[in-house]
Amino acid sequence: MELKDDIKHVAIAGNIGAGKTTLAELLAKHFNWDVHYEDIENNPYLFDFYQDMPRWSFNLQIFFLNSRFKQILKIQKGRRTVIQDRTIYEDAKIFAPNLHAMGLMSSRDFDNYMDLFETMSSMVSPPDLLIYLKATIPTLVNQIQRRGRDYEDNLRLDYLRRLNDLYDKWASSYKAGKLLIINVDDINFADNPEDLGEVINKVSAELHGLF
Repeated sequence: MELKDDIKHVAIAGNIGAGKTTLAELLAKHFNWDVHYEDIENNPYLFDFYQDMPRWSFNLQIFFLNSRFKQILKIQKGRRTVIQDRTIYEDAKIFAPNLHAMGLMSSRDFDNYMDLFETMSSMVSPPDLLIYLKATIPTLVNQIQRRGRDYEDNLRLDYLRRLNDLYDKWASSYKAGKLLIINVDDINFADNPEDLGEVINKVSAELHGLF
């Protein structure tokens, strides 16, 4: 099943462990979309960041910001519909502010980062649909443990909680375009075909509702 040709960009937002990559792949398969993944494997700062956050926070966030900016430019120039695993907004509205608030990114670096984000975001359009995967901490922890990424072993619960609070605050004030919130605590799209079907129906309704 494919949707209208002029839908170019669907994006999935959500905390660490919310299921963004899984849902992106399932929706891409159903709608015949391409997937743009978060560039984790090629990020030269990620492992170092989890070992020493104050030292590497700015480097890490700049890498993610640039990577996602390039993804959006590619999406907008391309002809295929793309679903994006995590958005450029999350870097600037959730992760960087959290690092700054926790004293893990200096004010000088944070101000420089936000200025760069404002410049970049002014040059790109928001997604046609933003899907926010909302989850409580127990759900996130369970899914993080299930996938067993070594560099996530040092994640602290207070770090996840702070991110979750920022996600909820951001989603509640998001006005850039269409927003679909899916409560991951109540649905298992990864293992339950009926739950996946429900998500697909909601996505279809939101996208058709654009016109």
